[in-house]
Amino acid sequence: MIRKLAVFDVDGTLVDSRRSIGEAMAQAFAAVGLEPPAYEQTRKIVGLSLAPAIQALAPDLEEERYPALAEAYRKAFVANRERGLTEPLYEGAKELVLTLKSDGWLLGVATGKVRRGVEHFLERHQFGGVFDAAYCAEDGPGKPHPHMLLLNLKAVEAKAADTIMIGDTSFDMMMAREAGAYAQGVSWGFHTVDEIEKGGAHDIAHDFTELTAALATFRSP
Repeated sequence: MIRKLAVFDVDGTLVDSRRSIGEAMAQAFAAVGLEPPAYEQTRKIVGLSLAPAIQALAPDLEEERYPALAEAYRKAFVANRERGLTEPLYEGAKELVLTLKSDGWLLGVATGKVRRGVEHFLERHQFGGVFDAAYCAEDGPGKPHPHMLLLNLKAVEAKAADTIMIGDTSFDMMMAREAGAYAQGVSWGFHTVDEIEKGGAHDIAHDFTELTAALATFRSP
């Protein structure tokens, strides 16, 4: 029996992290004496690993200052979390994940978060034991490189043809295409529909009802 694999992005796909990421990035830039980027700039780099993300936001910054900016972002993000700024699950996200699990799907995670962030996500939302694999920015090349997705496939011994990658950014779609998986976009996160389409999405769901229907009709070739 072929078991299908659904691999989820986290930020902008399962959790609403628009405020937490936007505020932490603005605080980080201010902490090192730089003009904070507008949310419209920040949203475009979400999904990338931190180093290329901040380089994209501050392309003219002296190279030796990037580590300090990255560290300022990490500190701001953790401090905001500790003061109560949360990343809530989108309505319908947990129900979908648990339904897929009960229906026999294999489940994975491919996220630009660091390992600490992944562990916090799993613990906070009581997903312990639900996902069969979870890989992040610290596990190798980040999105849009297919490395994280391929690690998920290898961990559960799935084939790319039996895999659907679900994400809200063009980087997720490019990663899926590069790995030979189905690229399922969602429109409620960070990137626009046009950006997701340009990333190579096979399909874009506009709410969890549509995403549930897309997963129900996903068939391996």
